[in-house]
Amino acid sequence: MSRAKPSSRPPGQRQLRVGEELRHIIARLLDRGELSDPALSGVSITVSEVRVSPDLKNATVFVTPLGGKGAAEVVKALKHAQAYLRGLVAREVRLRYVPRFNFVLDTSFDYAGRIDRILAGLPPAGGGGKDGA
Repeated sequence: MSRAKPSSRPPGQRQLRVGEELRHIIARLLDRGELSDPALSGVSITVSEVRVSPDLKNATVFVTPLGGKGAAEVVKALKHAQAYLRGLVAREVRLRYVPRFNFVLDTSFDYAGRIDRILAGLPPAGGGGKDGA
């Protein structure tokens, strides 16, 4: 019997709840300065989303440093500290398994800005003739 290819179903309610709880906890830990890496000192980091796998064992954490400066170094430092951060999260969340974190730079803000600039250059919609038809 062959295994079926996983479908691209939307995340379940539990995945969404766990992801949001993890997002809050990780953001709070980063805000409190729990990590002593020099690349993270004095940097305000936004945790925009946490996507949890269906089995709740892996989580992709989307982060953006304020102003976007030093983004590569911040992501590298977070990846280096992921095991330590996972241990801190384990103390604050009630899950059988705390997921492994994969930190990724969130580029959605840049993408939204690009779309805004494109839309700002377009003429207003419905600008046909004198009677608007």
